[in-house]
Amino acid sequence: MALTLIHASVGVAQTPSGTPNRDDPVQYGAYVFRAGGCFECHTDTKGKGQPLAGGRGLPTPFGTFYSPNITPDPETGIGRWSEADFVRAMRQGLSPAGENYFPSFPYTAFAKISDADMRALWAYLRAQPPVKQQNKPHDVPFPFNLRMAVWGWKFLYFDGKPMIADAAKSAAWNRGAYLVNALGHCSECHTQRNPLGGLKSDMMFAGSTDGAEGKSVPNITPHPATGIGRWSEKDIADFLGSGMTPEGDFTGGLMGDVIEQSTKYLTAEDRLAMATYLKSLPPIDHRPRKPQ
Repeated sequence: MALTLIHASVGVAQTPSGTPNRDDPVQYGAYVFRAGGCFECHTDTKGKGQPLAGGRGLPTPFGTFYSPNITPDPETGIGRWSEADFVRAMRQGLSPAGENYFPSFPYTAFAKISDADMRALWAYLRAQPPVKQQNKPHDVPFPFNLRMAVWGWKFLYFDGKPMIADAAKSAAWNRGAYLVNALGHCSECHTQRNPLGGLKSDMMFAGSTDGAEGKSVPNITPHPATGIGRWSEKDIADFLGSGMTPEGDFTGGLMGDVIEQSTKYLTAEDRLAMATYLKSLPPIDHRPRKPQ
């Protein structure tokens, strides 16, 4: 089976109707920004915070992590970062000073973002208005607050490898795999974690009882009883665009934020590509529920 780097083949959207011109890095970066779900994580919407100024809390079994300011403010944001600093943060999970970021920042997925998309995202972030707002310190107890310990976590759970396109699959499948696994980082929420916080590889996308914000996250494998196996590809694509399920219900919570700030901005082609990939996953019989 011939394999090629996904960075070269599907890391950049094709040019369907509605997709920004990739020749304009800021405009195309806005599209990458939406696909990456950056707004909903780095904006304290509940506290009516400024866009991308950080401060949104992410409760986890290890404590509450707060997203940082990613506006180009030179004092409190990333205004003094170079593009190389940004790429290192995204690809290696390291600050400009060489300190580990906690894996609440999903660099395990973002490491797979293509070079072209990474450059465009950087250009977009640099073009945003700076907001002076200090980062809120994480509320994480010992020993989970030790950044040095993250080296051990990275050794166990982080390979930092680029995505590889599967030549035996369609262009839509490969595009969907990239959007789901790299930019969308869907497995970070939809996969149960082990006691050390690593994703359980045999339960990928099968839902989690300890997901983001401390809530259960549903199974999105195509299992007919406990997952989304009864949904068609069109059902999934429509859900990502509107938040409405095939039964006529509307999603809320963090997934509602993801749709409102991210996936509804994607082209119909990209949402359908994500659906194509999700429908191809191995079905896993798992209904995540919080213990009573």
